Amino acid sequence: MKNLFSLKDKVVLITGGIGYLGSAVVKGMVAHDATVMIADVLDKIPEGLFTEEELKSIGYVKADISDTNSIKEMFRYTKEVFKKIDVLINCAAYGAGYGKESIIATTPDEVFIKGLDGTIGTVFRCTREVIPYFEENGGGVIVNFASMYGMVSPDPSIYGNSGQNNPANYGAGKAATIQFTRYCAAHLADKNIRVNCVTPGPFPSPKKLPPEDFLQHLRNKTMLKRVGKAEEIVGAVILLASDASSFMTGANIVVDGGWTAW
Repeated sequence: MKNLFSLKDKVVLITGGIGYLGSAVVKGMVAHDATVMIADVLDKIPEGLFTEEELKSIGYVKADISDTNSIKEMFRYTKEVFKKIDVLINCAAYGAGYGKESIIATTPDEVFIKGLDGTIGTVFRCTREVIPYFEENGGGVIVNFASMYGMVSPDPSIYGNSGQNNPANYGAGKAATIQFTRYCAAHLADKNIRVNCVTPGPFPSPKKLPPEDFLQHLRNKTMLKRVGKAEEIVGAVILLASDASSFMTGANIVVDGGWTAW
């Protein structure tokens, strides 16, 4: 049983793998013996993000997940380098509006549509394009990243002038991701492809320097009275990516300190 969560001999492709949560997931995957291909928009992995030892198990491909041709090349290159793909983790997102563009009454059409595309559109395209690779393997695993704001609305009163406002197109896209996960689980089960979802709660990145009073509001909204640390999302993703979840598909694991439970 101690090897239940092992990812040995598994090739895991993760979009957004150099982001705040994505990089923590990559570290967790490597620690569980996976071979990882990171796909992101930068030209290369930033120095110091991973240790020299971790980098031995990590590949990198620059990819634009708004573009189908770039996604196709992402999968083709991963297969060329690592010979197969066992797990896809859809972590990357883009395009949500902030500031005036986060206010429903003043969100332009193009901003709203871009935010939807940057959440559910990316998951759809990556899922569609990975299916042939999983069919070659006789199966595979997909883990989608949703959000607590795909389950509940933000409380506008806690945001004030923090600049951290969460836009409606982001929440709508993440809600769609949860439902798309269920659809894919049902329609891909006969191909031995399992599709599950992880829903993070408040995991503010320290690099974005959220105001302290806003952080305190976030803490107070959770049952545990604190925000999450990036490494605290990793366990749920390892579970869903590994054989420990071999009888799970269509599920959504919520990691939110209890935010959505009351």
